[in-house]
Amino acid sequence: MNEFMNFFNSTDPTSVSTSVKLMLLLTVLSIAPGILILMTSFTRIIIVLSFVRTALATQQMPPNQVLVGLAMFLSFFIMAPTFQEVNEQALTPLFNEEINLEQAYERASIPFKEFMSAQTRQKDLALFLQYAKADTPKSVQEIPLTALVPAFAISEIKTAFQIGFMIFIPFLVIDMVVASVLMSMGMMMLPPVMISLPFKILLFVMVDGWYLVVKSLLQSF
Repeated sequence: MNEFMNFFNSTDPTSVSTSVKLMLLLTVLSIAPGILILMTSFTRIIIVLSFVRTALATQQMPPNQVLVGLAMFLSFFIMAPTFQEVNEQALTPLFNEEINLEQAYERASIPFKEFMSAQTRQKDLALFLQYAKADTPKSVQEIPLTALVPAFAISEIKTAFQIGFMIFIPFLVIDMVVASVLMSMGMMMLPPVMISLPFKILLFVMVDGWYLVVKSLLQSF
């Protein structure tokens, strides 16, 4: 324990640099789930994928683990240019001791601000800026993260619901057709979902549904 405390209390530049890197790593790991969910494309992707499963009425197929994993790797793919810029502009200079921690934070926030502001509706951002009584920012860099992050989150949720609505329409038509046919045949006691489910899965497979959904998500960014 004493050796551990001496490590952090050491005045040796190498030890101090290592301790800063360790503290930075622990901080990033502790807030990583929040960053992944609210500051990347993850929110929109996971909501849309959940809408697809609900529209198909396949209960737990695909499982939650598959949807979350797919949403995570799609988010990494979409956010790769942003992460690369953060690494080049902030992390690498920080680890090379060219800038301090405060400068690294400012540099790292700029790529995220640029990505989030491009996907955020002006109305949503204005809501939080007005509530905080903040001045209208003149550039993306001047937008405070405390207002941009929640504005980005609700914008993403709205966009995801709009995409989900469009996904529901063809499956709703199938349900209505099947329900009408069953009623005309006098089979009102038979749940329409049992009959429409195979047709919805067949339609989804024939049009290569997962490809179209992922393609639409990628193009939406």
